[in-house]
Amino acid sequence: MLHLNRFGLAGIAAAFLATTACIAQTGGQTAPVVSSAPASVATQALVERYVAQDKAPGVVIAYGGRGDPVFASAGNIADGADAAAADPDSLWRVYSMTKPITGMAAMILVEEGKISLDQPVSDFIPGFAEMEVLTDPENSLETRPAAGPVTIRHLLTHTAGLGYNIITKGPLLDEYNRLGINPAAINVQQEVAFRRTRPETLAEFADRVATLPLIADPGTKWSYSIGLDVMGRVIEVASGMSFDQFVQQRLFDPLGMTSSYWTVPQSEVGRLSTNYFFVGDARTPVDPGDNSVFAQPPSFPYGGAGLVMSARDYDRFLHMLLNQGELDGVRVMRAETVRLAMSNLLPEGVYFQGVSGATGGATSGRMGFGAGGSVYLEARPGGAGKGTYGWGGAAGTTGWVDPENGVRGTVMVNYMPSDKWPLRDDAVTAVYADMTP
Repeated sequence: MLHLNRFGLAGIAAAFLATTACIAQTGGQTAPVVSSAPASVATQALVERYVAQDKAPGVVIAYGGRGDPVFASAGNIADGADAAAADPDSLWRVYSMTKPITGMAAMILVEEGKISLDQPVSDFIPGFAEMEVLTDPENSLETRPAAGPVTIRHLLTHTAGLGYNIITKGPLLDEYNRLGINPAAINVQQEVAFRRTRPETLAEFADRVATLPLIADPGTKWSYSIGLDVMGRVIEVASGMSFDQFVQQRLFDPLGMTSSYWTVPQSEVGRLSTNYFFVGDARTPVDPGDNSVFAQPPSFPYGGAGLVMSARDYDRFLHMLLNQGELDGVRVMRAETVRLAMSNLLPEGVYFQGVSGATGGATSGRMGFGAGGSVYLEARPGGAGKGTYGWGGAAGTTGWVDPENGVRGTVMVNYMPSDKWPLRDDAVTAVYADMTP
C-alpha cells in the first residue's frame, strides 16, 4: 500500500492541478455533429486500447447528443482476476467533478432569489464580513484590509482569494493545515491524520476559513480554491437544509441519479473501483475499493471533491445541462439559469489561464469560468465549441457539455496523477469522431 506523508501531498497536488480544462485541442476543422447517439467505434477502441496497454485496469466513457447515451467500457474496476468488470454503473471517485454539481445547486438558489451572484458571502457566513489580504503571501502572514467583500460569484469562480492546501504555499499553508482546512478524502490511513484537525461540521469549516487571510483581493485573480466547499455552507444557510440533502432533493432524486454518493453504502461497495497512484509507470493501489475511505461518512459533505458516482449518473447530470435544465420530462432548472451558469461569470478583467499539467487549457489561450467549471471563450478546431463547460477530477475523470455542437461526454477512470496518460485528450478526439456523421 502506498503511504502518503500527511501534508507532503506533492503527488496528490499534481493530480488536482491537472483537473482544469476538460476538452482537448485537436487538429482539423470543427465538424458538424449529430444530436442522436451514434455507434461507438473510436471511443470503444480507445478504452480497449488503454486496458490492453495496461494504462488502467478499466475505463468507462459515456457520451451522446441530446438523446440517449452511448457507453464504451473495457477492463475491470481493479487489478486482479476477481475484480468486477467496469461498466456504466461502476463507481468512481470524481473528486473535483463535484464542483459543477455544487455550482448548479447554488444556481438553483439564484433562480429562486434566495441568493444572488454579487451578494456578499457575509450575509450567510458572518465571519466573512471583514476579510484581510496577505501583503506577501509566500513569505508572511502580514495583512491589510480587503478592498471589497467576497461574493457568491467569487466562490463559484475561484476568485474569492481563498487558498487550497494542495497548492497554497508559505505560512498560509501552515495555517490551513493547523485549522484542518483539508476538505477531501484520499484513503483510510490519510483520513486518520486529517481528522485530527479537520472541523466536524460544514458550519465550523466555513467559520474557520473566514478567520484566514486571503491571497488576493476578492474578484481580482483566478486561483484554484476551496470556494465550492464554502459554497456548500452558503447553500445550507440559504436553503434551510443540509447541503447534501439539498443536492439530493433538488438534483439527484429528480434526475434519477441513483448511484451518486457522499458515502458509498456497504451494499454497493462491490461496484467501487480502486484508486491507483503511479510512481513512474508502476501502478500502486492507494485506496482499494473494498476498504475505501469513501465507504465511511466524511466529516461533512465536501462540495469541492466529495462525490463518488457512476458514468451513467454523471451523464444524466450533463444531459440535463445540455437540455437546458430538463431531463425525461422533469425540469430542475430554468433554461436561462443553465445558460447563465455555463456562461463566463468571471469578474471583468479576470481570466482563467489554466495551470501546469492542464489538459487543453494551459497553452490554448484565455478561458472563462462559470458556476464551478471552465468555459471556452472560443471554439477548438476539430473539437469543443465556444461555450463548452466542464471540469475534471484528480483521479483522471472528466466531464463536459458542448451546447454549440450538441455533445456531452464523461470519462471515468481512477488513477493519479490525472495527467499520467493523455486519456482526456484521446477521449475528446474519439468522441467527436464518433459524433461526426
